[in-house]
Amino acid sequence: MSDTLELAKQLVARASVTPEDAGCQALMAERLRAIGFEVEDLPFGEVSNFWARRGDRGPVLAFAGHTDVVPPGPREQWHSDPFRPEVRDGCLYGRGSADMKGSLAAMVTACEAFVGQHPDHRGSIAFLITSDEEGPSVNGTVKVVEHLQARGERIDWCLVGEPSSSRVVGDTIKNGRRGSLNGHLTVRGRQGHVAYPQLADNPVHRALPALAELVAVEWDQGNDHFPPTTLQIANLHAGTGAENVIPGELEAQFNLRFSTGITEAQIRERITALLDAHGLDYDLRWRLSGQPFLTPAGELVDAARGAIREVMGFETGLSTSGGTSDGRFIAPTGAQVVELGPVNATIHQVDECVEVEALDQLSRIYLGILQRLLTD
Repeated sequence: MSDTLELAKQLVARASVTPEDAGCQALMAERLRAIGFEVEDLPFGEVSNFWARRGDRGPVLAFAGHTDVVPPGPREQWHSDPFRPEVRDGCLYGRGSADMKGSLAAMVTACEAFVGQHPDHRGSIAFLITSDEEGPSVNGTVKVVEHLQARGERIDWCLVGEPSSSRVVGDTIKNGRRGSLNGHLTVRGRQGHVAYPQLADNPVHRALPALAELVAVEWDQGNDHFPPTTLQIANLHAGTGAENVIPGELEAQFNLRFSTGITEAQIRERITALLDAHGLDYDLRWRLSGQPFLTPAGELVDAARGAIREVMGFETGLSTSGGTSDGRFIAPTGAQVVELGPVNATIHQVDECVEVEALDQLSRIYLGILQRLLTD
């Protein structure tokens, strides 16, 4: 059994449902200290975080990731216990195996191999690990980044271990992400009896034309790096549950995944103008999950492409698709950020798994990136 598979199994066996860490970070920290890393625990609230660094000069290549996982769901639907890692048919099964404990294991073993080969490497290697990526992401990476900035410590290159691949490890790396903006809309009417609509004001009837127009808006055309901005209504609720009552309020929650072709302020302005044009009596609350970011071709992208070419024998593709990641908190500091991890086909699903061979391939790819960036 390879070191990467063994470490991945040890991590999966710890039931670290967000925001719990369940000892994953202590296990990683022990391995990192053994090869010369200084490890700093940075808990905020109920969230466990750590910052580890080997070296005291730049440039800094940081591995970023999370030890928390989503709940496993109905355990009876799993073919094996989600927190009892099992290898079958060439795959490691268990919650977090792909998202993203397999990547964490590969990061650690890659660093162990690199330090063994290059004990006096240039620059610094770092780890930024949280247990708050699958949760609200309030006391995790964003707080660690603020802590580092307050003392003048910066990251030059950041490699996030999110499962970026589509069919085989390394076929896709994420060199950016769309922004994410959430809106919570409350439209007020007047509750009443369905038999006397003239005495009530149905907020559903008032809101539907505005919502229909909202989902039909063409926000932008996208650009060379991002697809067009999209809006999706995620939740819609009105009524008391009774058949004979006109509701007094309608609540709608929606999300926009937006490109660099439009700003958060422009989105808010356009939606507010649309709702006002429909004469609605409403409240609208906003929550920004993250701004869009893009890492163009440069040292980190080139190093990732070169390492994938060497290990896998093909050219990787660049993508900004998918959801948000903690890279959105690191990119605004000026760091180059890419996401590179295993295939994402089973993440957050029952019987989540990762190919055993992919774990070793990923460790070798990470090693190749280290060699390209931190050796003379």
